[in-house]
Amino acid sequence: MDQNEIKARIADLEKQIAALPAGSVTKKMIRGKLYFYHRWTENKKRREKYIPAGEEANFRSQIQLRKTLEKERKALLGQLEKETIPAAESPDYMTNVYFGEALRPFAASVQRYKKRECFQCLHDFVYGEAQDKVMILYGLRRTGETTMIRQIFSEMSDEELSRTAFIQIIAKNTLAEVNHDLRLLGQQGFGWVFLDEVTLMEDFIEGAALFSDVFAARGMKIVLSGTDSLGFLFTEDEQLYDRCFLLHTTWIPYREFESVLGIHGIDEYIRYGGTMSLGGVHYNETSTFANKESADEYVDTAIARNIQHSLRCYQYEGHFRGLRDLYEHGELTSAINRVVEDLNHRFTLEVLTRSFRSHDLAVSAGNLRRDREHPTDILDRIDLAEVTERLRQLLEIRNREEQTVKLDEAHGAEIKEYLDLLDLTREIEIRYLPDVNRKSSRTVIAQPGLRYAQADALIRSLLLDQTFSALSLPERMAVQERILTEIKGRMLEDIVLLETSMANPKKQVFVLQFPVGEFDMAVFDPEEGSCQIFEIKHSTQAVSSQYRHLTDPEKCAQAEHRYGPITGKFVLYRGKNQQMDGVQYQNVEEYLRNLSCI
Repeated sequence: MDQNEIKARIADLEKQIAALPAGSVTKKMIRGKLYFYHRWTENKKRREKYIPAGEEANFRSQIQLRKTLEKERKALLGQLEKETIPAAESPDYMTNVYFGEALRPFAASVQRYKKRECFQCLHDFVYGEAQDKVMILYGLRRTGETTMIRQIFSEMSDEELSRTAFIQIIAKNTLAEVNHDLRLLGQQGFGWVFLDEVTLMEDFIEGAALFSDVFAARGMKIVLSGTDSLGFLFTEDEQLYDRCFLLHTTWIPYREFESVLGIHGIDEYIRYGGTMSLGGVHYNETSTFANKESADEYVDTAIARNIQHSLRCYQYEGHFRGLRDLYEHGELTSAINRVVEDLNHRFTLEVLTRSFRSHDLAVSAGNLRRDREHPTDILDRIDLAEVTERLRQLLEIRNREEQTVKLDEAHGAEIKEYLDLLDLTREIEIRYLPDVNRKSSRTVIAQPGLRYAQADALIRSLLLDQTFSALSLPERMAVQERILTEIKGRMLEDIVLLETSMANPKKQVFVLQFPVGEFDMAVFDPEEGSCQIFEIKHSTQAVSSQYRHLTDPEKCAQAEHRYGPITGKFVLYRGKNQQMDGVQYQNVEEYLRNLSCI
């Protein structure tokens, strides 16, 4: 690595180290019961904090990880030329404060990165007129918050950078210390201050008004960033109510995945989409969702701990509600993981049930028989009822032996509420005709790579079932490919529904279900009193059976009676744009790039 790459890696390591606990884990026997404590040294004094039951192993692993990262940081520092190490810290500061030329190395490695769409909002705040508000830049881990700050630094002139400070918050910092440093920075004429991982401070949520009421009111531009989305949302609802701008980075639509990462193809988005850490033209890192293990690690560290940290730090723990017992028994993170997993299990079960029991299976069986490279009649010979039932049973298996608190529907509903707040999940409405009073919904996960990694692993485990084990290897491969194709098809539907909904907040986007058949998506414009209807296919081929529902006179008449004239009928698929029988075939990737055209 060259000097700039070493500096960038050191900056990344320092951020990771700051978020991890220092010290060690110790234990005490009190009245015959074993208790664990986190012990560290602060200001030359030994401090201890009780570790809740069940979190001791997690603390040990975090402390060990910190030691490993510190060792790497030390080695990299030894590779730096002495004159290039900036004197970034001042003994007068109580937190880790970096400013001026010390920020150049931090920004150097991101200069080649393309910018996210939301970067312009951050840019406008930084260079806009002073207001009595702060900017909150937040989102789940690996969605670009810190990169955007580094990109701002890379654009600044020397004069601007000399008046800019970056404060790297660690868990032991307090608002009192930050207040001290901000006052000092203000006295020295600093106009821009960026505080990273500010929610690591346990007293942040209860005292965040300090940033807007004192420092922003004096003209200082303050950007608060971090991965604790719920902490920021709780703060915005109370301490910073009407005194902040929220800029959320968690949701990364296909067009950004393609334009920012430099990677093309909806199948790549299905497999890896959701974070900014897939190796490509503009970013060159390991995929977050390369396999189930990395996906599970993301759920644990980026999602579950996010919720747990926010609830633990919130005043009086008022937002715990039904989750208090789970937290006190050290099972909250496990419960959150189980809810995310259950959402994916239900999704996979629904896709398989629909696939194996639908008319489309007969079409697939015919396609497999006629396949030029690997023809097979496997779908003609499988006992579909038996296979479906076996899959259903396997998907519903849950390991509950180690649970001391039962995870009931109330727990699941509350966790799902927080997943919605994190922008990780969104409900897509299903409407019915002619029964207009009947409604339901389906849950879409906004990070498709997370869903696909878990669904793929689940399918691979299902294929170990004895029903499949008796098949030949080509037959097993054919079944696996058929199932994964069905999952990709359903995920493509979810992606289109979610992105269309997000891009058109004034329109109603839903699935329209009939007694037989459905429109995969309907978009109703209340102002115009009209609608558009869609079929969504993962296929690259255009065949008339794909749009049979769109051209069904009875279905169209019912839809027009309820939602006004149908102004467009579309099949979104992976092939070329064309028209068949008055139905517009549109490439789905092109559609997702141009959603504003709807």
